[in-house]
Amino acid sequence: MQIFQVIEQTIIKPPIPHEPHKQSLKAWAMYCLRDRGFKVVYAQNADFAIETKGEDKLYFKVSNNAVDLDNSFNWIVWDSATKSASFIPQK
Repeated sequence: MQIFQVIEQTIIKPPIPHEPHKQSLKAWAMYCLRDRGFKVVYAQNADFAIETKGEDKLYFKVSNNAVDLDNSFNWIVWDSATKSASFIPQK
């Protein structure tokens, strides 16, 4: 799905670097996606969602640990060792 490629590129090559001491991973991810033109909205059972034209909302959660992630969500994971973020689409 092309939208996942755009999301992944946004997270891998963000408009601003993630600085954990300045902003939360959630706030950073939402900013990056909004900067790329996505409509980021509130989500009751996730950290946030993005609305896409003609499709359902895509639900996201963020984590600093890539262990035991719920496959029903899209994930943005921060690796503090490599200081990089990754996007893991839902299964």
